[in-house]
Amino acid sequence: MEKLYNGIVLPDTWPPRDIRNDTLDAVRVPYLDHPPEVIGIDLGRQLFVDDFLIEENWLEKRFHQAAFSADSPVLRPETLLEMNGGVAPVAAPFTDGCWYDPMDGVYRLYYHAGWFDGTALAVSADGRRFVRKNLDNQVGTNRIFVPKPGWRRDGACVWLDQETNDPRQRYKMFHYFRTPQGDAAQVAVSADGLHWGEPRTTGICGDNTSFFYNPFRKKWVFSIRTGLPTRWYSRGRSYYECDDFMEGASWTQEQLVFWQRCDEIDLTACEPGTIYSRNLPPQLYHVNAVAYESVMLGLFGIVKGLDQAHNAVCESSGAPKHIDLHAAFSRDGFHFSRDFRAPFIRCTDGERDWNRGYLHACGGLCLVSPDELAFPVAGFSGESPAQGANLYGGACTGLALLRRDGFASLHAGGTRQFVLTRRLRFARGKHLFVNADALGGFVRAQLEDESGRPLEGFAFEDCVPVVADGIRLPLRFRGGDLGCLRGRVIRIRFEMISADLYAFWVSEETDGKSGGYVAAGGPAYGGPRDI
Repeated sequence: MEKLYNGIVLPDTWPPRDIRNDTLDAVRVPYLDHPPEVIGIDLGRQLFVDDFLIEENWLEKRFHQAAFSADSPVLRPETLLEMNGGVAPVAAPFTDGCWYDPMDGVYRLYYHAGWFDGTALAVSADGRRFVRKNLDNQVGTNRIFVPKPGWRRDGACVWLDQETNDPRQRYKMFHYFRTPQGDAAQVAVSADGLHWGEPRTTGICGDNTSFFYNPFRKKWVFSIRTGLPTRWYSRGRSYYECDDFMEGASWTQEQLVFWQRCDEIDLTACEPGTIYSRNLPPQLYHVNAVAYESVMLGLFGIVKGLDQAHNAVCESSGAPKHIDLHAAFSRDGFHFSRDFRAPFIRCTDGERDWNRGYLHACGGLCLVSPDELAFPVAGFSGESPAQGANLYGGACTGLALLRRDGFASLHAGGTRQFVLTRRLRFARGKHLFVNADALGGFVRAQLEDESGRPLEGFAFEDCVPVVADGIRLPLRFRGGDLGCLRGRVIRIRFEMISADLYAFWVSEETDGKSGGYVAAGGPAYGGPRDI
């Protein structure tokens, strides 16, 4: 059995093979039903996105949504390649990827340039203004990859691997192609993210397949589009993991495990009245994930009312499919909880809006700054200069913004309220930090033993309350730092008035570095972690 850093023990049969693909029943998350006896909190900020950390709670849990920046879109179709002859202009990730590369100090946006055409690169110094640079793969373009004659790219994914020991494989790429001989998918690696080695054909998969890296288990995971056996509900996801990206990509169908689908909660939570709703169950269009702090963060693309008739309606009207992005979180890398079923990033359905529909997440999911998360997102308007409308036209790239750790918070009103954690243990660190908005109120903590007794020097009266709004606020105690509690099982009881608590963690540093993963990175981080 494999034990994860947080105390979760994986079963001998892994990945699990007990998720059904022929039902809308809710999928259980085992580690929430049966959490570890003691939860390890050494790695990263501890987020309140589920009840994994919570023993008792008197607070209101609030979920928050990302909002598009005022300057979105940050990339529009402009070049000959992107304009696609005016039929389906696209300058947006169709997963693809967006990363901050600390080796050259720039943001790299890999994106779909022209529908079923190019894979291109734009760079940015600040993560807001992206510019194209002509590359030597195809003269006069910013293409990073030129497919074989007659091969047309569909979905793609590009990953910056900062943990590899082989500098020749620092960048990794997946492409799904439409070819004269039939569909095919390939993987390739690159030292510089511009020039790629000999590709390798993958196992059989569907379009909108992608991949991600799970650094908690050092596994490459392919998120594979999978058809379902019901006529009215046809889209799901299979899972395949491997140790080596290139060697492991030649999977067999027997190695795939059914993984994700929509369920009855999605059906009841689906917002009525969308122009595409045909009273059909929502379907899982794609799944992308990345390590963020102490969890795997997922964005699930969920389409409402999709069937063959729906596709035909979109094709005839030129309106993009209604797909929103929903936040999901995993602590074992396979099971994802989605306690908040409303869209995390929402399309508008507004005619001529750049983000009217067909939202797609980006490989790496989000860029991280000390105060904010920025999610590069593709949105489709359906605009087609040559045709007037095309459901795959008018694709741009925008940025959806969120407070750091801001997916969920525990909210206290004007009276004293408490939350008590489960049994915790840390082996490193000695400074307790919180991400909280306590402006106009306060947050303080009490450290307790397993029986609920306050530890000497760490009771409420020993804690200096936090009375500010900040993403890295220290909680100090009369008993000194927490170094004397390393290896000991404790609980933390937070007391709050008029405040929101987003996360807590124990840091080795007085500046609050968490040691957690920072998704697609940012200038404040020299690698994949906050260290």
